[in-house]
Amino acid sequence: MAGATVVRDTATHGGRRHRRLSPLALAVSLVLGIIYGAYAASIARDGGPATNGQLALALISGAVLLALLVGLLLVQHSLPREPRAAAWGALTGAAVGFLVCLSGHSVFSSSGLGLIIAAGVTATVYYALYAREP
Repeated sequence: MAGATVVRDTATHGGRRHRRLSPLALAVSLVLGIIYGAYAASIARDGGPATNGQLALALISGAVLLALLVGLLLVQHSLPREPRAAAWGALTGAAVGFLVCLSGHSVFSSSGLGLIIAAGVTATVYYALYAREP
């Protein structure tokens, strides 16, 4: 996906450029939100019958991830490379840590795994941005 455009510039209003997401970026974000919410609900279900609380967990966690993804996609190009990499790392680490916490692990182990994942994603995104940007 080397040539795919995630954010498009639209008309300038009052000297500010407004950005909007491409349909592909919105579709991928929506699918990731749905999958994340369904997976969170399946972890919370733990083999028992489905409840309204698990449905609410699926909807809320999927909607929050969707909102955070869209928000980060909209502002990422205005961020320097280091904060952009840290933002992607923080989002990924928090999402993984939440799922691990739902599976019954302690807060310390889920936070630790989230921090490890966040550090790895931050380093990877920073390297990708450093290698691509002038």
